[in-house]
Amino acid sequence: MKQIPHDQQQAKILIVDDEPQITRVLRTALSTQGYSLRIAANGVEGMEAVHTWKPDLVVTDVSMPEMNGIELCREIRAVSEVPIIVLSVRNQEAMKIEALDAGADDYVTKPFSIQELQARVRAQLRRSLATESETPQIISAGDFYIDIPQHRVVVRGQDTHLTPKQFDLLVCLAQHPGQVLTHRALLHAVWGTNADQPEYLRVNIGQLRKKIELADEPAYIVTEPWIGYRFRPTGNDDF
Repeated sequence: MKQIPHDQQQAKILIVDDEPQITRVLRTALSTQGYSLRIAANGVEGMEAVHTWKPDLVVTDVSMPEMNGIELCREIRAVSEVPIIVLSVRNQEAMKIEALDAGADDYVTKPFSIQELQARVRAQLRRSLATESETPQIISAGDFYIDIPQHRVVVRGQDTHLTPKQFDLLVCLAQHPGQVLTHRALLHAVWGTNADQPEYLRVNIGQLRKKIELADEPAYIVTEPWIGYRFRPTGNDDF
């Protein structure tokens, strides 16, 4: 058996699949490699585990109730860069493209070789560990300087005091400049997966805007009607 590096052995892998037979096979195959495993039966449970357990890698099926694998990829990518491997019985080019466009890092078609899946898991963990130390703890973009460990925000050269929720909200937006983040993704990222009160988000966005915007018409945090918000660090689309 191929020896697994010690740091990879400690990795946490989240398996999201509603088929007990598949989860049993995956649990057996991956537990023998020394990984810590957690099982979720659908995308909603999977998203909750992403927030609370913070896995190092996600292996998800495509066809599931409540939230399918493609939707799960999109929700994860709104708040995390954790590697995602998608499993599906559909060997179709269009499905692979949709999964990759939604944020998946790899795609494995059922039935699959256990050895191949183990190799793909190792490859994704190697890439993740190689870049983990490069994850920025300071965001410097446009008019914003954000020191995440120090919880410090500087806007246009001026220190700006934010509440903890406002800070978390700004960091989530600033980590995805130019990208539309859905209401649900922001609620889950800042308040947790049980959050279902859109007014929390609306109120905090309003308060955050009062502290960072220059005018009544928002330039940094732009509303995408019925969808969510988009962050523009320079106040326009050129960043």
